[in-house]
Amino acid sequence: MKNQNSKQNVDQELEHLRLQLDAIDQQIVSLLSKRQAEVERVVQLKKAHNIPVYHPAREENLISQRRNQGSKAGLDPDYVEEIYRRILRQSRAEQTAQMAQKGVRAGASILIIGGLGSMGQYFHQWFARAGYQVRILDHKDWPDADRLCQGIELAIISVPIELTVSVAERIGPHLPADCVLADITSIKGNPLNAMLKAHQGPVIGLHPLFGPTTSTMDKQIVVVTPGRDSDGCQWLIDQFSAWGSIILRVDANEHDKIMSIVQTVRHFATFAFGQFLRRKQIDLPRTLEFSSPI
Repeated sequence: MKNQNSKQNVDQELEHLRLQLDAIDQQIVSLLSKRQAEVERVVQLKKAHNIPVYHPAREENLISQRRNQGSKAGLDPDYVEEIYRRILRQSRAEQTAQMAQKGVRAGASILIIGGLGSMGQYFHQWFARAGYQVRILDHKDWPDADRLCQGIELAIISVPIELTVSVAERIGPHLPADCVLADITSIKGNPLNAMLKAHQGPVIGLHPLFGPTTSTMDKQIVVVTPGRDSDGCQWLIDQFSAWGSIILRVDANEHDKIMSIVQTVRHFATFAFGQFLRRKQIDLPRTLEFSSPI
């Protein structure tokens, strides 16, 4: 009987503690909801003034403060940081989703040359959601180039690297004088020079360091290589910033030098690893059985 009473007392105490934890969890969810409401107010302010979503200094300062607060409260600061980085990531995602609908120059007409390709379709969606009038010029549409270019404020070349120079030369004569001409090629030197020769208006080189499967531009890097008329191109850079991208401004020559190293080292490492496995006659399925999380 004594053991039975003891068990009942333990069960009652556990139930009481669980009810308290449930109440605390409800408060946490309620506070997250209140925080999200404040985020909505921040979004509206940023949309009104075209302020970028991502503010690195503000975010890292907040994380540092919460770590210190956690330590003083007897919590593991790494645990607190992990929680807040997830909260902030969600906050940025919410802001970016809404900012995607904010066009810095909403209503402007944009032409994407190669718009049926994967990256072309990707940017088509982003610009369209932000209120731009998006047109596509693909290989079969060149007879219609004059009409498609009429009144556009931005032309983006989104074609394979080996075609970029010839496409720039071909589209240049059709563009309005004040239209921004940009490309998204991973090599910048030759494409940028070709665009400068083909078009006398604003020119800018872009290299998005992400692929078309990316669901958000939050903290995605976009390399910007200056061409001509930086002021005339600024609204395009502001648009990427409004979507949450990190803008990295760099000279075309430096960009190509760094990318040649980055891409070469990556491919060389893959090739060398494959050669090693082949020469050693490694049993790949067997090695996978020993794979650690790293």
